[in-house]
Amino acid sequence: MSAQLEADVRTMSPEMPAMFDGMKLAAVAAVLYVIVRSLNLKCPTAAAEITCQDTPLNHYLLKSCPVLTKEYIPPLLWGKSGHLQTALYGKIGRVKSPKPCGLRKFLPMQDGATATFDLFEPQGVHSTGDDITMVICPGIGNHSEKHYIRTFVDYSQKQGYRCAVLNHLGALPNIELTSPRMFTYGCTWEFSAMVGFIKRTFPQTQLIVVGFSLGGNIACKYLGENPANQERVLCCVSVCQGYSALRAQETFLQWDQCRRLYNFLMADNMKKIILSHRGSLFGMNSSRMEFADLSRLYTATSLMQIDDNIMRKFHGHNSLKEYYEKESCVHYIHNISVPLLLVNSSDDPLVHQSLLTIPRTLAEKKQNVIFALTLHGGHLGFFEGAVLFPQPLSWMDKVIVSYANAVCQWEKHKPQCHQQKE
Repeated sequence: MSAQLEADVRTMSPEMPAMFDGMKLAAVAAVLYVIVRSLNLKCPTAAAEITCQDTPLNHYLLKSCPVLTKEYIPPLLWGKSGHLQTALYGKIGRVKSPKPCGLRKFLPMQDGATATFDLFEPQGVHSTGDDITMVICPGIGNHSEKHYIRTFVDYSQKQGYRCAVLNHLGALPNIELTSPRMFTYGCTWEFSAMVGFIKRTFPQTQLIVVGFSLGGNIACKYLGENPANQERVLCCVSVCQGYSALRAQETFLQWDQCRRLYNFLMADNMKKIILSHRGSLFGMNSSRMEFADLSRLYTATSLMQIDDNIMRKFHGHNSLKEYYEKESCVHYIHNISVPLLLVNSSDDPLVHQSLLTIPRTLAEKKQNVIFALTLHGGHLGFFEGAVLFPQPLSWMDKVIVSYANAVCQWEKHKPQCHQQKE
């Protein structure tokens, strides 16, 4: 019996290592396949897809803004993954983020709230020699101290721009609310107050309006609400916004592109911001909130639940649908007449592809609109680099400033620019 077993072992033993080696190779191949697929390593790089009408202005802007029409090259090993671009933006914002020195301003509002923004003076002379101010609206729950904002402000200052950055109401952890209200998806009151202050304080300045994500919605809604809001505005740039909250809410409940997970994470962050101001939001006599709303906030797992139980009540909206309808820029953006650049990324896990028909259709119908859709970039990522490490400046930073410079030059030398086209 034992002799037979030894004979079997001697017979099988030469084959066993080969079999295990085959299993190892198969496992390695499977892992590599998953990595290649998840990181989209085989996906090509390309220039942004541009949608616009053929006008002298658009021709000049695209010619004068080569970064917008040249190939965007993200870091080779991870930059083609929208999830990693988004995660890196969310975690560290930018690489080697500078710390521009600004002055914080406080503006009392009619309802008792106090809007705050940070003002950064230019660090050089603008190429046109003119006084130009960028009025900047950050993304959801963001403020002037976020790394991606600091990087963009520092770069803009060096290009000769003054920068005013809105701090969303309730977003700064060390600033208490002075009324039972905080920022919402489309409330333009604080942004309007900041722009008004800039216009009064610097009567000679012209404005470049910039909005990131939720800030893009607010910026476009502000400009479209009233034609007077576009006075002294040279152009507007919106990056990675979703245009319609009502249409976006359905996509945020889907697991496609892990959107439901992102929804949960953003809801958790919003919950922390609201709870940090629970005394102001739920304790004041003038508050629209009830303690039952606070209980529902603790159990909320999506932005829609928070919006329905908390956010819509700040402005007395009767339903979530009404709140999303009235606070989305999709109903106002067609009223914008100044040059408008709308930038989105195809692999943005937060903005569903169906929402991109809004800016594309707008650019096809309106002469002043350019829609740029990149293949990669994630949500407010747009990192550039060779293989692994990204550059300090993102493609997004360069595009905004380059487009703004081109618009400023057009306004400064309209006759000459028109002749160049002809």
